Amino acid sequence: MPKIKIDGGHELSGTITISGAKNSVVALIPAAILCDETVTISNVPNITDVDDLENILVHLNAKITRSPGKVEINSSDIINKEITETLSKKLRASYYFMGALLGKFNKVDMYFPGGCSIGARPINLHLKGFELLGAKITEEENHFIIEAEKLRGNNIYLDFPSVGATINIMLAAVKARGKTVIDNAAQEPEIVNIATFLNNMGAKIRGAGTSTITIIGVKYLHSCFHEVIPDRIEAGTYLVIASLLGQELKIDNMIPSHLEALIAKLTEAGVEMDIGLDNIVIHEPKDYHGIDIKTLVYPGFATDLQQIMAPFLTQCKGRSTIEETIYENRFQNLPELDKMGANTQIRKDNRKATIRGKTPLKGTEVTATDLRGGASLLVAALIAEGVTTIDNISYILRGYDQIVEKLTAVGAKIEII
Repeated sequence: MPKIKIDGGHELSGTITISGAKNSVVALIPAAILCDETVTISNVPNITDVDDLENILVHLNAKITRSPGKVEINSSDIINKEITETLSKKLRASYYFMGALLGKFNKVDMYFPGGCSIGARPINLHLKGFELLGAKITEEENHFIIEAEKLRGNNIYLDFPSVGATINIMLAAVKARGKTVIDNAAQEPEIVNIATFLNNMGAKIRGAGTSTITIIGVKYLHSCFHEVIPDRIEAGTYLVIASLLGQELKIDNMIPSHLEALIAKLTEAGVEMDIGLDNIVIHEPKDYHGIDIKTLVYPGFATDLQQIMAPFLTQCKGRSTIEETIYENRFQNLPELDKMGANTQIRKDNRKATIRGKTPLKGTEVTATDLRGGASLLVAALIAEGVTTIDNISYILRGYDQIVEKLTAVGAKIEII
């Protein structure tokens, strides 16, 4: 199995350009099958999640053409057949085919999705939304058949502002008869990007990015060209790395307003940065002090970034805490960080962790347990003394486009072995 090998402690300078958002493109590609013509999506990151989604499209007889940074999808000859367990479990985002196929054909037959083991991520809110649109759900173990004679718009209140459920219900509702209103909807920038894509095809969606989204069903969706927004989690990851090792390091092609919570916390710890319209520059690391972080739904502090912050907090003087309110199993990276010399403690309920610093980190062998946990270890390895090898790097490659090449270009000593 391949591993990532990192010789830590090297200063980084130059420019890192952010790729398209993983959490957006994994919904845009399934959404494309709602189109009755051909769509082109640009700024597509080169990540394995896109490969896995392509395999599902090919399985459904869609025509997909990929070139660097671009995907063209023609679903005019698509066949609505069972998405096998092997294909479904490759990634969590396979569940967006539920909403897309239900919206296009009034029926979907597939297995429960896979993805990182960061805690229970049930799809009950997705299913509730489908039922309110008129679908009947048959579930046997991990196998779902969701079908409706006709989908009809309805008022849907989400008990929790789930990103996945919000997007999936949008996908199912764009061709439903009448009006659908999603209340307590998630407000993440990726949802705005998906809604814009659908509207570019002729959908009628208002309110994306707010807590209330209104959808008027249409009969036909036409071809369009659409661009994936920059990946705010990738940008946040490199911003943390820049705070620790940057010497005039510029994080470019990003949207700073999407990272206000992270920027606020880094600034609170003592990070100094110059914020431009689409970039942030860190001139040099400073002495940092401990802070407290609590994850919340957007625009609060992103759960995807709390693991990335853990190695940063090991370099902050004093006591820091991370409170995780979204997923109950998102501290799996901390025991691996402890192998490198971190001083962490996880509360018994697995919802809060304490990190004491400043502690020197030393290179060793560690294992990625999930996507962002793997990125956390990569950040730690970059600042550690000596050589670190990270196993299970398939997790990291799922979500970071050309991460080895980007870091090498700014001075990191990193390679896949």
